[in-house]
Amino acid sequence: MYEFEIPGEIVGKGRPRMNIRTGKAYTPTKTKYYEFLVKKWFLEKYKEWQIIEDKHIKIEIIAYFDIPKSTSKNRKEQMLKNEIRPMKKPDIDNITKIILDALNKFVYHDDTQVVELVVKKYYSDAPRVNVKVEVI
Repeated sequence: MYEFEIPGEIVGKGRPRMNIRTGKAYTPTKTKYYEFLVKKWFLEKYKEWQIIEDKHIKIEIIAYFDIPKSTSKNRKEQMLKNEIRPMKKPDIDNITKIILDALNKFVYHDDTQVVELVVKKYYSDAPRVNVKVEVI
């Protein structure tokens, strides 16, 4: 099992862009950078690791969003107690996509190995993403 944290605000997977001169699709810089960050924080915790080959995998992703500065004390308290949850971008599918793509061919051989997925969004004073990769 691998479990690690990516500090800072989550970035959702951006749509591929087209270069109008060459006609080729490319990944937006913000997406590339965040995928690099996911790998960096994984390697920070696991200096030596083995790629997971031919095994079923469960992934849990918990994204903690920063509480807006203008939030009232009462509302902030509700957010920290998870009574109010984020209904804002990035969408949960774009959160999933950027994490799975960053770990693909790096932590596991292929994302088809992922047979269970749990993704949650919460508010926190410390924005971050916690990722757990488990062989089941």
